[in-house]
Formats: sequence, C-alpha cells, structure tokens
Amino acid sequence: MKASNDFFERKKHELGVSLNEVQRKAVLQTEGPLLLLASPGSGKTTTIIMRIGYLIEGKGVNPGRIKAVTFSRASANDMKERFKRFFPELPPVDFSTIHGLAFQVVRDYFRKEGISYRIIEGDLDVDLGKQDKGSWKELPLHKKIILRNLFQSIVGENITEDQMDELTTYISLIKNKMLPEDKWSTVKVDVPEAERILQEYEAFKKSGFHTLLLDYDDMLTIANQALEGEHGLLQAYQGRYDYVLTDESQDTSMVQHAIIEKLVQRHGNLCVVADDDQSIYSWRGAEPSYLLNFKQIYPNAVVLFMEQNYRSSKDIVNAANQFIKRNKNRYDKNMFTENPAEEPIQIRSLPDYIYQAKYLVQKIQEVEDLGEVAVLYRNNSSSIALMNEFDRAGIPFFMKDADNRFFSHWVVQDILNFMRMTFTDKRSDILEKIHLKFNGYISKKQMAALKNINNNESVFDNLINFVGIQDYQVKPLMESKETFRQMKGMPPLHAIQVIRERLGYEKALEKMCERLGFRKDNLFGILNTLEEIADGLESMEEFASRLKSLEAELKKAKSRKGQNAVTFSTFHSAKGLEFEHVFMIDLVDGIIPSSDDYTGGTVDGDAIEEATRLFYVGMTRAKKHLELIGYRERDGEKIQDSLFVSYVKNIIEPPPASSKKVSGPTIQKNIKVGNTTIPYNPNAIKDKDELVEGKAVKHRVFGYGEIVKISEDTIEVRFQTGVKNLSVDMCLELGLIEPAMER
Repeated sequence: MKASNDFFERKKHELGVSLNEVQRKAVLQTEGPLLLLASPGSGKTTTIIMRIGYLIEGKGVNPGRIKAVTFSRASANDMKERFKRFFPELPPVDFSTIHGLAFQVVRDYFRKEGISYRIIEGDLDVDLGKQDKGSWKELPLHKKIILRNLFQSIVGENITEDQMDELTTYISLIKNKMLPEDKWSTVKVDVPEAERILQEYEAFKKSGFHTLLLDYDDMLTIANQALEGEHGLLQAYQGRYDYVLTDESQDTSMVQHAIIEKLVQRHGNLCVVADDDQSIYSWRGAEPSYLLNFKQIYPNAVVLFMEQNYRSSKDIVNAANQFIKRNKNRYDKNMFTENPAEEPIQIRSLPDYIYQAKYLVQKIQEVEDLGEVAVLYRNNSSSIALMNEFDRAGIPFFMKDADNRFFSHWVVQDILNFMRMTFTDKRSDILEKIHLKFNGYISKKQMAALKNINNNESVFDNLINFVGIQDYQVKPLMESKETFRQMKGMPPLHAIQVIRERLGYEKALEKMCERLGFRKDNLFGILNTLEEIADGLESMEEFASRLKSLEAELKKAKSRKGQNAVTFSTFHSAKGLEFEHVFMIDLVDGIIPSSDDYTGGTVDGDAIEEATRLFYVGMTRAKKHLELIGYRERDGEKIQDSLFVSYVKNIIEPPPASSKKVSGPTIQKNIKVGNTTIPYNPNAIKDKDELVEGKAVKHRVFGYGEIVKISEDTIEVRFQTGVKNLSVDMCLELGLIEPAMER
C-alpha cells in the first residue's frame, strides 16, 4: 500500500495529476480481467497511462511485456505521447492499433507458411471517376479499383462514390462480424448485386496474381484464423505479453475481440477500457453487447465505473445523464460532476432551414476563441452549407475529415452540364452526359447517332432532322431547346429551379433511385445545397467559380488544426474531442433519429438506441455552452423537431405534474420519412397490453402487417416487405401502429 501511495504522491508532485478513488482502484487492479467503464470526460486516458506507469514503476513489469491496443492510429499516437510526457525516463511500451497487431500476426504466419501476399488498400491517388472503361487492368491493384470494375461488369453501370462507400462498409461489416457466406444475405445493403460482387471480389483476390491479395479486414480475419489454427504461433504471441490493455473497446468488433481473447488466454491479465454509452459504430461491426456480456466471458472480472465527469458543467452533465438512461441495453451508470452550473442548455427552433447557417455565423462572431467552438451534425452533407456561409462571413473553420467529394459528385456535375448547355446547344459531348436525365427522352442509340454529326448546328435540330426519332419526341425536344435558350443569362438559383422542374431533372433522379437504389433524400439534399450556394449570385459563371472557390477552401480547412478556427464535425468524428461551445444542428425528425433508426436499420442491433448514443456523444463534447438547433420548415415542407430534442426539453423543463398523462403517447406529432410527412393517427395503439401476437395492425410507414412476436422492448411484425423488429416505446410514443380493421 505504501508503494502505491508513494507512486500517486510522486506523480501528483511531478505532473499535478491527482486521481480519484475509482481511478486509483483501476490503476491498482493489475491482475486478472478488468472492465473499466469510463463516462465522457472522466479522465480515461490519464488513468490508462497511470496504470501502465504503475505496472512498470510499482510492480517492476518489463515495459516490453505490456501491450496497449486501441482502435485508431490517432488514439495510439496520443497514448504514446501522453506516456512519454508522464514517464519520460521509462522505455517505450508497445502501443498499436488492433490492425497493427493483426498485421504482425499475419506477417509472421505467412512467413512461416511461405505465402506471398500483397496489401491492396490504403491511399489511392487515381481518380476512379475519370478512368476509361477497360483501363482498370493498367491501374494499381487496389480494393476500390477491383470493386469498381466488378460493379461495372455485374451491374452494367459505373459505381458512384456513395455506392462505393456503402459497398466497402457492407464488406467490412461481414468480415468484422465473421459472418459465413450463407448469412451474407441478412445484411441490409442498398447497392445492387452487393452479395454477388463480394463473392467475385473474394474469388478475385485468390487467383491469377501468384500472390494473395489482402485488404485491411482480411488482416483481422486471417490473424484470428492463424491464432486459432496454429498452436505454435498462438503460444509465441501469448508468451510475448504479460499484460494487455484495450482502449475504446466499445468500437471493437467480434473478430477483434476474438483476437484479444486468444492473446490473454494464458494469463488473463486484460484491462478493457470502454463506454457502452458511446458505442456508435455498429454499422462497421462494433459489438457493444460484448461489453454487456463481459462477465460471462471472464467470470472473475472486476467491473469499475468511472462516472465523475471533469469536462462539462453541471447543467450539461445532469441532462446528458438523464437522456442516456432512455436506453435499456446498457450498464446502469450515473454520470455526475462537481463542476458548477454555467448556463442552461439552449434549444433553438428556427422558422426555416435557410436561417440555420446564418444564425450560427451571427452567434459565433461573438466568440473570441474560435478554437473552442464546434458545430456538430449527423451527415457530412450538412458541412457544405456551413462552409458557404462561414466563408462569406470570413470566419475560418477546420474540418478533420474534410471531403471534397461533394464537388465531384455526379449531381453537381449534372447541374454544371445543364448550365453549359445554356451557353451553346451545339456540343453533343455535353448533351451525352445529361441526355438520360431530362425530359427529352433521348435514347442511347439516338445519342450515339447524334455524336457522328459534326455540322456545328443545334443538337436538338440535328436530332429532329438527321436522327431517326419518334413523333412523340419532337415536341419535348423543341420545348427543351427553348428552355435552354430562355435560361441563357439567368441567375443560377433560378436556373437550378428550372432544371429541377421544367427540364424534369427531379423526376429523372426519382427513377434512378428506384432502379439503382440511390437515396432520394441525399440527392435532393445536394440540389438544395447547390441552391443555397447559388443564392445571391448573378450569373452561372459566378456560380461555377464559387464552387471552385469552396472546393479550394475545403482543402485548406484540413490544415487549420490547432489554429483559431471553428471545428466542423460529424457526431461520429467528434468523439474524444471537447469544446467550450458546442452547437448541434439539423436536429429534426428524419435526420436524427432518421427513418432507418425508427425501423432498426442495422444487423441484429437496436438502431434507435445507437442514435440515442450518438446524440449523447454530441451533448457530452460541450464544456460550458451547449445549443441544440432545429427548424420548422425546409424546402416549403413542415418539419418536426427531433424526438431527442423533445426528450432534452422535458429534462431541463419538466412538464407540470398535472399535465402528465396516465396513458397514451407522450408526444403526438407527425413524422417525416424521406420527403413524405405522415400525420399523427389518433386511433393509434396507446398501451402495450393492446399488442397481441397474431393481431393485424397497420403501421404508419410500412402499411399492413401481423404481430409475430412480442418481447419486453420490441415487437416483431411481418409486413409485405418482410419481418421487421420495432421498438415498443417508439411505436407507442409516436403512435406508429393501429389495429387493422380492414385490408
């Protein structure tokens, strides 16, 4: 005991670091399995580093016998730097990512087996969207190039960047969950032929190159299989470390947990640091349920709760603590703080979406230290409108995950090509890029014939005079020609509206969404953002120039880390960060929670609980000032506040006891799914007792169905589109289902 007290006193004197009682217990609990549940702002990293330092200084453990694993490279580097600062005289400890550990195992295994391999993932300088068909074989062997080619050959279309993201996420999810091939079809994915593409991808990697092609997820699955099947390799790695520590374990997948389990089988000295309330990555394979079952895997495990928050004011901590308690699948924690109250959480409901970015500019211009300000949102698409307004106001901003794909998105390029057609309608090369996307009804065959005509005349005249078109095409082609003529010199905002409506671009997008599985809300959101950028500009040339300027500004935004600049970030990317002032935006129904959240859009996961955790992560980034911002209208349609904002409002301003209802939905409101607003139904089922297995019901989103199974938290309903697991609380609170009287 004296040795441990000496250690703590010495570090307090050297570093000014003073640990609370639970943190000290975590440092001293060195033997056997330990689950350390760390609430936001509870000094998690400090406790981890002190624990490692105590193992070395207090217990005489060789630093080389300690393995610390974290999820991201940034976290691993942060821990290395923190350890060096706390214990400058000590030799380094082995800090790495889980992928780094897996790569070591795979490399050793393949060397022993004499297997040649090649990594096909990482940075890729090639612009996939600009490669000619058939040229992929001359490109570097890379995961995205292989998948792009397979998609084109199987689906017959060029893959979009959004589809590529979803496809790679789908593949990663399957591998991280260790799903066998007969279970691949259970994973929800909107990419056409995704399962077949994955089958072809796996076959491609194993044939024809005299070497095995591996992506990052393969390193995890092969490392796990190697440790499972090669006893000598397993013994070697088990004998390498006496103490293993994993950080951010709520982000860890089943295959990653399996690797760690094998590593500690011999000694059982495993410290798992996590917060089940901050598990927000189930879509890429994270398994928060693993933490809830920790004592089943390690029966003699010690579980400690680090619940004291040192980051946030009392107002924020109390509200966030009550908010997260809505979730049922969690450890019962009670986050608290000894920090004083600063200011109440502010809730803003603006009249219209168009005022949101302007309001933020006005508020943030009053703040001196911009580095202590963050604007958080759920979807990356929200950042473009912010960039536009902040750039105009001269407020610098930083984006950790700056992504310029918006500016190269095919919808943006379509709009620019429509505008180019207003300058000249004599270029068939421009028409070719948009001919299927407006109401000219031009076929691919007719387009091919048009390209062979080089008389410097209007493409519309050439189609009518020299290409074999149908009689019904003449009128729309002439109308399109006239529309493009009228658009010449038109302000860009008006031009975009004409393209969307009169030229039929919106209808073309809707058909593409039905055929290729694109998300309509995403595509229409891009059009809405383009209208915001165009607002106030006088010419289409000025609009094109503004897009280039914003793209250049976005590239600069990456370099402003640590400068006096506002941080723009998704809720996901903000985890682990903290700011004096936090503005959470776009807090409306349909964005958070989204329509997918209501219906449980993850494999065997409760999506509404994950959305709740995501909102909680956003709230707990704030130290003193937290503002929740929504709006009541967007694009002429009424919008409802986020259900989560309603919960927070009831926490900070509890309704009078006399107004509380004994039964029935607590919130009666419309809901918005996509672009459709579904009105509240007063005939909705209001009590769980009215839910009966075998009962026919009508759902506000999915239509008619039959209740198959009822559990404590969910009901299973069979609809025409398939069986869906629905949250009981959500169904009752929002009035989502009613008895089905007739079909």
